[in-house]
Amino acid sequence: MTTARVLIVDDSITMRALFSSALEKDKNITVLGAARDVVEAREMMAELHPNVLTLDIEMPGMNGIDFLAELMADRPIPVVMLSTLTQKGADVSLRAIELGAVDCFPKPQKATAEEFAKISGKLCKTVLTAARTNLNAQRKSKDAVDISASFNYRWNGQVLAIAGGMGSIDPATMAVTSLPTNCPPTIVSLAIDEALSASLVGNLNRDCRAKIKIAEDGALLEPGVVHVAIDPFYHVVIDSWPNGRIRLVGRDPVNGARPSADLLLASLAKTVGGKGIGLLLSGGGEDGAAGMAALRGVEGKCLLQSPETAIIPEMIGAAIAKGIMNFVQPSQFGPALCPVEEASQNAA
Repeated sequence: MTTARVLIVDDSITMRALFSSALEKDKNITVLGAARDVVEAREMMAELHPNVLTLDIEMPGMNGIDFLAELMADRPIPVVMLSTLTQKGADVSLRAIELGAVDCFPKPQKATAEEFAKISGKLCKTVLTAARTNLNAQRKSKDAVDISASFNYRWNGQVLAIAGGMGSIDPATMAVTSLPTNCPPTIVSLAIDEALSASLVGNLNRDCRAKIKIAEDGALLEPGVVHVAIDPFYHVVIDSWPNGRIRLVGRDPVNGARPSADLLLASLAKTVGGKGIGLLLSGGGEDGAAGMAALRGVEGKCLLQSPETAIIPEMIGAAIAKGIMNFVQPSQFGPALCPVEEASQNAA
């Protein structure tokens, strides 16, 4: 089991103490220390050699975003940003992901031991997963997106499901921005910080050809529309096909994830069958592997982000163990998801 050697960077002495206490509940995590600002963080990093940082955004002197940019340029290390639930905080957190942060973790609204006890398990899981990050993957996935699928694409009844966890924001963005205006009905399910939902959807609406919506219960699946599901209280599934609709299901996490890639992909296999296309992205754990196997069983198209480009390749590895071996570079998501020649031939 990978162990995490963590340095906490936060200007609040209360937050430093509470985050330290929450992380120390896991025997595989060692809190090396806590820095109050960037100057102290630099000194402690040189002395203690952590393999994960938790980093606050608002600090005196250099802020967390500028320090993150410095780290990614000079001495990359897995960083978990500590985010707020405000819209401004979400915008900055999304910027942190773009700069190279592995994940964003929402701070409890109340700085009490009771509130931190509630989030301790999830926080520890996030930090342990971050310790297994493949930082080289960030450079390998930054090629220009191939948008050839935007030209001459003709929909042939296919439905897309794209799913991921930690480290999936960048590849999911590349996948969606590569889709044509008349793309297949698409659901994107990401098990990430819910605070990022509105900012991510806003950015996608600005940059994408297709129409982007936050997934809502009962929403009609139709060409040219991408539904983004991030709400951690609901799974997202397809209820039927044709004339299918999205259903948000409030049940326990599956394989530790909610929304679950397994449930989405299994519903795609059940309702759409061989016309279903699934794409599994970066993420921790085994969620998605069983759903991919179900989709393959009905002769649907099963795609995996190429493992060497995935920040956290565990979900992809679990699918590989099921025999799914169709790898796609992020720059080639568009042609793989909307193959123009195949679509044209089938429509002829």
